[in-house]
Amino acid sequence: MEDKGIKRETKGIDTSIVYDFKQYPDEISGRCDNCGNTLFKSSVKDFIFLRECRECGMKKSI
Repeated sequence: MEDKGIKRETKGIDTSIVYDFKQYPDEISGRCDNCGNTLFKSSVKDFIFLRECRECGMKKSI
């Protein structure tokens, strides 16, 4: 993603792990727990819905 000069603060969550939504629900509904962004990339594979933050890359299995 292009760096537009905007630096967001993150909470330092490991973005290489896919978190389970049942164990780690959203702190604020519809926002990334790590950076607070509201834009996500979504994909489905083997009946598993995966949501990835477009800003920091944090992934959750819904």
